[in-house]
Amino acid sequence: MLSGPPVTATATPEALLERFQAASTRQRRSLLAQLEQQAEALRPLIPDVLVRCDATADDWAPGCLIQLLVGVEGAFRDAHDAAYPEGWLATPSACSIAYAPLQRLLALQQFEAADRLTSAILRQLAGEEAVRRGYVYYSEVPAMPPADLESLDRLWVCYSRGRFGFSVQGRLLAACNGRWEQLWPKLGWKSGNQWTRYPASFDWRMDAPEGHMPLVNQLRGVRLMDALLNHPALRQRIQR
Repeated sequence: MLSGPPVTATATPEALLERFQAASTRQRRSLLAQLEQQAEALRPLIPDVLVRCDATADDWAPGCLIQLLVGVEGAFRDAHDAAYPEGWLATPSACSIAYAPLQRLLALQQFEAADRLTSAILRQLAGEEAVRRGYVYYSEVPAMPPADLESLDRLWVCYSRGRFGFSVQGRLLAACNGRWEQLWPKLGWKSGNQWTRYPASFDWRMDAPEGHMPLVNQLRGVRLMDALLNHPALRQRIQR
């Protein structure tokens, strides 16, 4: 049991924030509706909370609070952008890639644009030939810098309430005993050889199935996704 005052319909915004930060993942998700209901009262408190949070950690609570803060245009969004021009979450890169644009898209829950940018970054990490041809070969994945794959995954996890990201997909695959044909339905993807980005078959919302994003092109089979999930940097995150 967590200490502190219980959260009720009349709980103060301060008490709700305290409870949310201290809660387990399951408990946090049960508090999301209350956070949304009290979003207006919470916004003035969130900046001080973010200052005390660890921007290098794997905690998705700050990402959720940032989404509440910047969810509507106005002074709070402007102040947050001014305070964190590179984005709140620390995102190291071995290739001098600026992750601020991706972080902003994820914070605003613009998931389709974030997914396309993620694909573009993967091509950058794979090298000039991948950028030129417009897609990544699975054989190019092992040489990708660990720091960048970690940053990509942490961004998706942080701004999805822990529901999206390569590490999430990897854990789901492990739960399927490595059987890809069992993974596709869990991810909400049609199948390994029926990949498409069109809205009729893909859901770009927060309530999409767990592991639904980012989308990895499976038109050429599962080798690219398999290579990503077996990269040492991501494998380490999957096994946590």
